[in-house]
Amino acid sequence: MSRTTQSPGGRYAPLAAVRELTVTSADGSRVHTEIHGPEKAPAVVLVHGWTCSTAFWSAVVRELAADHRVIAYDQRGHGRSPVPGPGGYSTTALADDLEAVLAATLAPGERAVIAGHSMGGMTVMAAAGRPFLTERAAAALLCNTGSSRLVAESVVLPLRAGRIRTAIQRAVLASSAPLGPVNGMSRKILQYATMGPRATREQVQACAEIVHACPRKVRAGWATEVLAILDLDAGLGGLTMPTAVITGSADRLTPPVLSQRIIDALPNSAGLTTLDGKGHMTPIEAPDEVGSVIRGLVRDHLPGHSAPGGGPATGELVGEESA
Repeated sequence: MSRTTQSPGGRYAPLAAVRELTVTSADGSRVHTEIHGPEKAPAVVLVHGWTCSTAFWSAVVRELAADHRVIAYDQRGHGRSPVPGPGGYSTTALADDLEAVLAATLAPGERAVIAGHSMGGMTVMAAAGRPFLTERAAAALLCNTGSSRLVAESVVLPLRAGRIRTAIQRAVLASSAPLGPVNGMSRKILQYATMGPRATREQVQACAEIVHACPRKVRAGWATEVLAILDLDAGLGGLTMPTAVITGSADRLTPPVLSQRIIDALPNSAGLTTLDGKGHMTPIEAPDEVGSVIRGLVRDHLPGHSAPGGGPATGELVGEESA
């Protein structure tokens, strides 16, 4: 089982859940799931990305849980979810796990806004066209993610685009080398690769402790079997629910070009929000802005719910360039 994660105090400290449960996926994999907020409030489902855990969403959960029922789960092999069962590492397994969590946590006929960050966004895209997603998702948010060409488009290495950069980035991505302790040097490396230049020390520390807690075999398994070969382009037309996209202008892992491609392919776009100066980890770097987009989706697409505190409409630019 994955090591538990402990991020710093304040808004990045994990919240005690109202309820915890273990969900069993299609292949028998066990998925740790948490529920926060009032039982009868509008439902929001948060799906974290590669090397993260439910702790990654702590600041967003704090922003939403007063008036939303927030459901978050640890992707297989991450956080408190054990290593995968027979289904292993695949986009099919990602979609199966999401389906199992929704079936276990939503009442019959209940719908939710589903937000996925990075590999969590890939989870939503992998489920595109499945009846359960059409029936359960009132709207979706794809945050700092891509549907294909992740390694080729990544700009973590300051090299000219081409085969050499792609090959080196693929090798780094798939490495199972231990990350070592969280210290000054590892924080600098992590910030450069995954966060914007204005990320605070508290944000970098929170992110580093979560990422370093991911078992290295799990990290390499997802990188090799899914991220390095990802191609979900053909399924984007199946995301028929209103779907918003968030990107960071300084995202090196999934640059804004990947978000623009998704927006261009969506049949029911709810807009692209570009967060100026933010990197790949926007739910940590900009939890208020991410929470605001989620609130807007709840307000606009969950009939009968009008949670207060909605911010800018989805699609509004928060930064220096319009999409």
